[in-house]
Amino acid sequence: MNQSLGPVSLLGVRVDDVTMDEAVAAISGWLAVGGAHHVVTVNPEFVMAAQHDASFADVLRRSDLAVPDGIGLQLAARWTGQRLRSRVPGVELCERLAQLSQRHGWRLFLLGAGPGIAQATAAVLERRFPGVMIAGCLAGSPRVEDEPALRDAILAARPDILLVAFGAPAQDLWIARNQPLLQVPVAIGVGGTFDYLSGNVVRAPRWMRRLGLEWLFRLVRQPWRWRRIWTAVVRFPIAMHRQGR
Repeated sequence: MNQSLGPVSLLGVRVDDVTMDEAVAAISGWLAVGGAHHVVTVNPEFVMAAQHDASFADVLRRSDLAVPDGIGLQLAARWTGQRLRSRVPGVELCERLAQLSQRHGWRLFLLGAGPGIAQATAAVLERRFPGVMIAGCLAGSPRVEDEPALRDAILAARPDILLVAFGAPAQDLWIARNQPLLQVPVAIGVGGTFDYLSGNVVRAPRWMRRLGLEWLFRLVRQPWRWRRIWTAVVRFPIAMHRQGR
């Protein structure tokens, strides 16, 4: 990883100190030179999952770019005397890539989420960014037995950017297993991004996101997510506090 991107370490998980513009510039550079790259969108849940999942921790460690997705990471970095200048949310990263697809002809493949959600996301992107190049859309699944058929579809579509929305850690484990065969220039695990972009799930108002209260909005709208929110909002800060003592 380019040291100018300033990686920090949170409970042993690397997070790169990149802005949105720097993340997009890195991806653009990889698309220009070729090769196969893996971008992970790290949030507090990733960090906590990596504490007990060695395979996931290894995938995060070997990723080409680990962008900070979550204000909790910024606060944790500050607590440990490190610095993350800004967030790079997966939703906004995908929007930027779709916008640039218009200009550069980058071909995007949308994989994952619930039935029909990837297609709905593609329709939204095509309305918002006329000329965006959507190479394919599939719901698919992260199951190993389904991988050959998914690989065949992706290889036939020849995308430049593969967006995988299976949720963590499944999406990034899937990318790590399949990138050696796919050789897509850039593969990114994007979590619930398709749900938000398609309108299937309402995103928190901008002011709540600015104040770091997106978790509260999710808890009110999706109370069944309380375990994940508890991990991000309670368990993660406690773990960081114990490390900092």
